[in-house]
Amino acid sequence: MTGGVAGRRRAILLMGPTGAGKSDLAMRLAGRLPLEIISVDSALVYRGMDIGTAKPTVDMRERVAHHLIDIRDPADSYSAGEFTRDAVHAMEDIWRRGRQPLLVGGTMLYFHALSHGIAELPAADPEVRAGIGAQAAASGWAAVHQELEKVDPAAAARIHVNDPQRIQRALEVYRLTGKPITRLQQNRLSAFADVDVTEFAVAPLERGDLHTRIELRFGAMLVAGFLSEVRALVARGDLSTEHPSMRAVGYRQLWRHLMGQCALNEAAIQAIAATRQLAKRQLSWLRRRERAQWFDSMHPGVAGMMMDALLKGGFAAPSEVTSQRGLC
Repeated sequence: MTGGVAGRRRAILLMGPTGAGKSDLAMRLAGRLPLEIISVDSALVYRGMDIGTAKPTVDMRERVAHHLIDIRDPADSYSAGEFTRDAVHAMEDIWRRGRQPLLVGGTMLYFHALSHGIAELPAADPEVRAGIGAQAAASGWAAVHQELEKVDPAAAARIHVNDPQRIQRALEVYRLTGKPITRLQQNRLSAFADVDVTEFAVAPLERGDLHTRIELRFGAMLVAGFLSEVRALVARGDLSTEHPSMRAVGYRQLWRHLMGQCALNEAAIQAIAATRQLAKRQLSWLRRRERAQWFDSMHPGVAGMMMDALLKGGFAAPSEVTSQRGLC
């Protein structure tokens, strides 16, 4: 059997901030182990967004199977729930082929959803939402919050009276199902409930090194045609900065430039700053992953060290692994 003990389901999580070099590390690991890559990135799902997302190249995707890339149009939304279902389906397919999934990315909400499970809640119902909205318009959100308190006191306790969106959703779920959203949210099952998971977190040891990589990478994106990519998305005519896809860092700043709201150099400065802030948030999420093994992504031998960790953890027997030469 590939991947170690017969019948054992395994998965590797390769997590890190944007710009840390995750894609390169993933390719090097997949070149030595029977792995297929599942993208854990909320921007890579969108077609036509290649340069600004640092999407794996066609050559990389031909050499190693990648999943959950280019599966949505930029005009579409894509939720954590949809990702979880798609990722579970992809993992099942990979395991059926006798291989193992390598989940790579920086969308920490997606990793959290996979690890902790996501509640099976009903889809939004426009008619029910309209009814709740009309009720709020007539009597105020405070009165709607009081109604929620009667049917789901736990939800009302954690949802502020000035948070109409969450009040509406909690009450909508109750009206659709007859069950409190709090109870439904307790019925969560981790996608890794019966899986041996190895978690790697990669980032430069020095924050300044990550900041430099982010700045250099954005400059390289502009040289590669990032502005033209955003211009083509603007020219479609059916997108705006309200779409989740266009709120991705880099895209929304260049969009502002193309709308005449700022100069290109100003947009670049804003995009680099926004990307650094994103990396900071990603690192904060990562520090909560108690099982993660941390590696310096700038270390020249990082791939070899990760391979050693996998072998020591029983991920694969040495006889099942090709030569490790070239990993360092």
